[in-house]
Amino acid sequence: MDATIAAIGPDGGEFDELRNSVRRWCAATIPPDWREQQRGADHHGYIEFQRWWRDRLAEAGYFIPHWPREWGGVEMSLPEQVVLYEELSRGDAPRLGITQVSVFNAAPAIIHAGSPAQKQRYLPAIASGEIWCQGFSEPNAGSDLAGLQTRAVRDGDHYVVNGQKIWTSMAREAEQCILLARTDLDAPKNKGISFFVMDMRSPGVEVRPIKNLVGDSEFCETFMTDVVIPAENLIGPEHGGWAVSQATLGSERAVALIGLAELLRRNGRDFLLTAAAAWTMPDGSPVLDDSAVREAIGGLYGEVEILRLVLTRMVTNLLHHGGAGPEASVVKIYYSELLQRLMRFASELHGPAGQLLRPGVSSSGWETHDFARDFIHSYSWTIGGGTNEIMRNIVGEQVLGLAREPRPEGARR
Repeated sequence: MDATIAAIGPDGGEFDELRNSVRRWCAATIPPDWREQQRGADHHGYIEFQRWWRDRLAEAGYFIPHWPREWGGVEMSLPEQVVLYEELSRGDAPRLGITQVSVFNAAPAIIHAGSPAQKQRYLPAIASGEIWCQGFSEPNAGSDLAGLQTRAVRDGDHYVVNGQKIWTSMAREAEQCILLARTDLDAPKNKGISFFVMDMRSPGVEVRPIKNLVGDSEFCETFMTDVVIPAENLIGPEHGGWAVSQATLGSERAVALIGLAELLRRNGRDFLLTAAAAWTMPDGSPVLDDSAVREAIGGLYGEVEILRLVLTRMVTNLLHHGGAGPEASVVKIYYSELLQRLMRFASELHGPAGQLLRPGVSSSGWETHDFARDFIHSYSWTIGGGTNEIMRNIVGEQVLGLAREPRPEGARR
């Protein structure tokens, strides 16, 4: 194991002071009954709780720890971020969903490709908790993002945008949207795309919530009819939005996954072990008396540890090469499908009670501890941030060196 990464471990190292500080903060700040408080909360209650939790993180310097100090961050190194996210997960901290796009997608694009004026305009608002959404996916161009058809036509000092986006998380609450739109119809499909910031309050923007299988409406459709976007809202060069968007997706996969292995361990595997100890078979005997159950749990235990090792390799690449590399795609595939296996097993093991869809905890995503809800919700992880099918293509080409199969003549490109 890389020496730098080994120093991050929980059993000693140069980051003990930070790790202990975060642990103390978690013990003093995280409400032990936050799930019970949020169970069955309406959408307004969910948003208010998320805003409250964001404020607590911001007070401690944990909301945007990786940002430059000039924009409100504390410039935590990557190893320090690993420690922070691990300890937040071990402390059973709620996940902050409402600012995921603003912090991990919009901000990196603006920091790395935005002008000084754009940084001054947008970053302070994000640091203060402004909610953003992401207008990337489209009904006919989800997996094949470069096939998007939303158009932005230059007209003097602004662009006129027409099109439709789907799966725009938090679009109802969002004030701003990072938007991909086609600005050159004659260019190759990933060369004629531009990256914009669109004010969600602009005339012509219509948001329609989509109710998912568990009854939540985080996802939305977004329709744009003759929406005017000032030219000053273009991030990066015109027609150069594909490169900007790929950098934001890389940031999302790399940073957001750092603490997820620990979260999966605590709220998946370890909680399952605790819960299974209290569950019984139809004949009244403990479920853990069944050797098949113990074998299955042991296998899941091993899979979680494998995930942590792959994450270690990804963090090592980030430290030494400045990028996550294809490991980010490997982690995304493995994590999301392991999550499904674990939640499915928990739901089945719990028997009839594990098949009931009870009022859930929207703010925690999949880790509600109501396993039917968690199992259903786990499928969104194989879609968001790039479908697993696309991730497998990346692994095949960049890791295994496989050639891309030619498309049949006449197939849609």
